[in-house]
Amino acid sequence: QVNLAESGGGSVHAGGSLRLSCASSGDIDSLSCLGWFRQGPGKEREGVASVFTGDGSKYYADSVKGRFTISLDGAKNMIFLDMNNLEPEDTGMYYCASRLCRVRPTSGDEYTDFDYWGRGTQVTVSS
Repeated sequence: QVNLAESGGGSVHAGGSLRLSCASSGDIDSLSCLGWFRQGPGKEREGVASVFTGDGSKYYADSVKGRFTISLDGAKNMIFLDMNNLEPEDTGMYYCASRLCRVRPTSGDEYTDFDYWGRGTQVTVSS
């Protein structure tokens, strides 16, 4: 069992920045896939960014490329999502998640089959 806890959400104006943090109760350096997801009002949950700790491969949704960065602090078992140039469309509940990955995810599997989820942190971007 892995417990995940997000923090760092808030309300910002368009163009602003936020850093989300996720504390893991488990060792994130083991062969894992770690990801950030979001669910906007009236929308389905979508993958935003993920990382495979085996080789450090990172993946981003097209809508956030160049604006969001996922990073890790293995010593502290922390996962971060730096979000810059935020847009109103980025509004939503943001969740971190993890699953065991023995190999690098194949294309299309970067955001599938995650087992452990945090409770989320709200991000609101106003225009």
